[in-house]
Amino acid sequence: MKKEHVDIDALRTEIEAAERRVAREIDPGPRALVVAILVFVLLGSFALPHTGGVRGWDVLFSSHGAGAAAVALPSQAFAWLALVFGVGCSMLALMTRRWALAWIALAGSAIASGAGLLAVWSRQTVAPGHPGPGVGLIVAWITVMVLTFHWARVVWARTAVHLAAEEQRRRIAAQQQSMTLLDSLGEPEDPSAPKPEA
Repeated sequence: MKKEHVDIDALRTEIEAAERRVAREIDPGPRALVVAILVFVLLGSFALPHTGGVRGWDVLFSSHGAGAAAVALPSQAFAWLALVFGVGCSMLALMTRRWALAWIALAGSAIASGAGLLAVWSRQTVAPGHPGPGVGLIVAWITVMVLTFHWARVVWARTAVHLAAEEQRRRIAAQQQSMTLLDSLGEPEDPSAPKPEA
């Protein structure tokens, strides 16, 4: 009985260690390649025109005609959010496999998706004579939305694995409690054993 008790303790410790490891890390699996490709597409979109002849890098730093094209705050906010969260945090999350960074990449990409909608809308409602949204802005916005979807799937998959590990830990804890209860009650008597004479 004691050997079983020790084995259960060792198993419980091993499961708790695995649960802690799962709680900190992600395993994107094949999605890692998809996310990496999306990050490179997003980076490439900064070399494309976001409005007229103004490229994404020009929108970021308000250079090379960004002022003349009436590039507004929504376009700059989207460009920075896409760069910081869509590229920066996504790359860090892929390299470190940390759940916290994946969650930050997800949240930031979701915010960038909303900012991208505002950026496209602001280019469509700009004063006459100024260019509308360019191909780079549209590509960046779609890429950030797809990136948000994939990060959501990665974070959700990690949550499902974590919940399964937690359920396994609870099952082991319940089994250990029942063993402890049996130990405290003592071994059941064998009815075929001879009884001592009075």
